[in-house]
Amino acid sequence: MNLQWYDWVGLLGTALIVLAYFLLQAGRLHGNRLPYQFLNLLGASGVLVSLWGGFNISVFLLESVWVLISLYGIARSLRGSLS
Repeated sequence: MNLQWYDWVGLLGTALIVLAYFLLQAGRLHGNRLPYQFLNLLGASGVLVSLWGGFNISVFLLESVWVLISLYGIARSLRGSLS
């Protein structure tokens, strides 16, 4: 197996998404807080970068929506902390 740089970025992204979900289920993170949102944002972005090596429309759509939802959550968290 010959992994390229974008494959490694995608694997790291996948690991971050799984880690965020595990920590959420374990009660170590809260879904409406910045650490969870940032892990998801970085993870989904990493998976999107991995598509550089081979495009997949399903993965592109899923991860693009994941990024948008994460950005929404971050904006909402920041707006709430400013109030």
